[in-house]
Amino acid sequence: HAEADRLEHVISEELEARIDEQLGYPTHDPHGDPIPDAGLNLARSDLRPLDALAPGEEAVVRRVPDGDSDLLRYLANLMLVPGGKVTMRRSEPFGGPLTVLVGGSEHAISRELAGQIGVA
Repeated sequence: HAEADRLEHVISEELEARIDEQLGYPTHDPHGDPIPDAGLNLARSDLRPLDALAPGEEAVVRRVPDGDSDLLRYLANLMLVPGGKVTMRRSEPFGGPLTVLVGGSEHAISRELAGQIGVA
């Protein structure tokens, strides 16, 4: 991610277009954040935060926070990654944790973290 941030300021538009073509014109980065097109337009997003799911509701993870490598490893360990299926099991009252089912395992996560994970 950091390398891509540096490269975007030094490569030519032609090289950028060829990379885009080779990658199949992706609309989202590996963490689910939208990539603008050549006109700097972003695709519309219909994502909801994970903490908005009702108990029993299923969704697919589409976006995860990407600013902290330790958090990314933690989410990967829980299998809360873009493309992964998640089911809300329980939502504890009074701001308590949420319990989600991912890959056959239940995990308790904070509401704050769940609010940063986009699902569809």
